[in-house]
Amino acid sequence: MGLATTAQAADGPVRIGVLTDMSSALADTQGMGSVEGARMAIEDFGGTVLDRKIELVHADHQNKADIGAATASKWFDNDNVRLIVDLGNSAVGLAVQRIAKEKDRITIATGAATSELTGKGCTTNSFHWGYDTYQFSRAAPAHMVKSGLDTWFFITADYAFGYALENDTRAVVEANGGKVVGSIRHPINTLDFSSYLLQAQASGAKVIAVASAVSDLQNVLKQGQEFQIFTAKQVPAAMALLLVDVHSVGLKATQGTTISTVFYWDQDEATRGFAERFKKRTGRPPSEAQAMNYSGVLHYLKAVKAAGTTDTDAVLKQMKDTPVNDLMTKDAKLRVDGRLLRDVRMAKVKTPEQSKGPWDYFEIGEIVPGDQAFRPAGESACPLLKK
Repeated sequence: MGLATTAQAADGPVRIGVLTDMSSALADTQGMGSVEGARMAIEDFGGTVLDRKIELVHADHQNKADIGAATASKWFDNDNVRLIVDLGNSAVGLAVQRIAKEKDRITIATGAATSELTGKGCTTNSFHWGYDTYQFSRAAPAHMVKSGLDTWFFITADYAFGYALENDTRAVVEANGGKVVGSIRHPINTLDFSSYLLQAQASGAKVIAVASAVSDLQNVLKQGQEFQIFTAKQVPAAMALLLVDVHSVGLKATQGTTISTVFYWDQDEATRGFAERFKKRTGRPPSEAQAMNYSGVLHYLKAVKAAGTTDTDAVLKQMKDTPVNDLMTKDAKLRVDGRLLRDVRMAKVKTPEQSKGPWDYFEIGEIVPGDQAFRPAGESACPLLKK
């Protein structure tokens, strides 16, 4: 790096990148809403840090790890981006985490969900801020197996997120005495699930588990209902059910589903106020990932200010040493593997009669402490936890 470039990096804007799905299967819960969540954090922080303007860049990784990796490398090498958030797709997330470590920059996964981000794929420079597949898999499967729904068949997305969600859920099913009788994998962004659903039906499994996300998950649920695959004898289990999924599929098909959630817009006065501001900008309340972008970016900027520098090592230390506090997070700690141990709320999808209108979909229940909601350190494959 030449002297002029070095000076520009030290005195120029502090750049943050949102790398997410803008146009494909995950865009409904990420997309430009993820950019808006990050932008709101920058605005609430004041727009500057260390007397330098904070700039936001964004790009569509198209759910392709090579595109995500190439974008991240360009941002780090040529555009002096210090932090990349969201990551959206799990394969993209794992690839970009490795690059951030090599380039000595920082990533915060808010949309990517594989628990491997803080497992085998963990790095000292990366954090996992919101939901993950381990947390998703713990909400309902144990209860279902114990109630007699003890045989399972998986319809699984054919990439890192799907594999992790199936494996994490399979472990819970089998630990509670259930049996997985089969599984089938589908490409991301599949439109016709009829053959997958028929194979699941033919398995005779009591539970047809969907280890897919957003539009793929929505299509499985819609088509399973339309083709009358889902019955009292063969029930669906959508572990990664999100707010946008309920909105798309409808309360009739999702009512009564038990989930765990890292954020719900109507959980308290502070989140309702944030959601109202967000809705004025986008026309809808924030999704889980979009809210996590706000939280992650805000914590990063607080760390930069406290450290008095954008130097990666100093900022990382400040981020890890300081509990996370914001309108949706209370005294959450960052573990050595990068997992943010935020509290998780159990929720039940309302019936159509209980809902007061669009987006009023969850009945919030008990709070699960972060150290119980996410994979225990002793069960993690992250080498950082073995030191």
